[in-house]
Amino acid sequence: MKISGANVLLTGATGGIGQAIARAVAARGGKLLLTGRRADVLEPLARELDARAWSIDLVKPSEVDRLAGEAGAVDILINNAALPATGALQSFTMEQIDRALAVNLRAPIALTHALLPGMVSRRAGHVVFMSSLSGKVATPRSLMYNATKFGLRGFASGLRADLRDQGVGVSTVLPGFIRDAGMFVSSGAELPPGVGTRSPEDVAAAMIKAIERNRGEVDVAPLALRIGAMIASVAPEVAAAVSRRSGGDRIAESMAEGHAGMR
Repeated sequence: MKISGANVLLTGATGGIGQAIARAVAARGGKLLLTGRRADVLEPLARELDARAWSIDLVKPSEVDRLAGEAGAVDILINNAALPATGALQSFTMEQIDRALAVNLRAPIALTHALLPGMVSRRAGHVVFMSSLSGKVATPRSLMYNATKFGLRGFASGLRADLRDQGVGVSTVLPGFIRDAGMFVSSGAELPPGVGTRSPEDVAAAMIKAIERNRGEVDVAPLALRIGAMIASVAPEVAAAVSRRSGGDRIAESMAEGHAGMR
């Protein structure tokens, strides 16, 4: 998919990773349509990149429907918005569970459902889903985040298979630990020495690659984490034991504590 001249709808544009993606798309000549909850960040970003913008809450189905209706013909949809949703199950209220499902899973599916017919009729378009290595590997204190990211990855994989001959690409981007921005940084957790990270710009570059080359999945993580995710897919108990020995439980607990007020 060629980004230059395309109408690109990006959700979650006000986070650090979202801003990096927005700037990368603009550098490729895309016409940006931005959404985010923080108007104080969204409006300056929209002016900087000559973009249209909507300050909306993806928890509300009516707001998702309004966005889909007002965005017009979208050529590339980047589903980037998400809530952390970390912590033990009993620490969540049902309202918080519903919010996590609404933002992380329902909203991307609903936007895709609304905007996909136009792409199919034009036989051109691309849909990207921001998942996570947590969409491949389950970790302690992350079950709701795991559930939504596993679900998003599965939905994207099935959609890609359905659209194989219809001119519309589907990609999933799966970051590991990202420095300087994103959910890991917002939690205040610290990684053990030797655990590698990637930058928001790395995620944006992966997003561009996914769109332009129609890649099914792109991991954004150091080699060791990518290998660990591969092992976890075939030997989850072995991977979980290795993670515990390397401090994974401590990191998970620290992230859950840091995100307790962000549900």
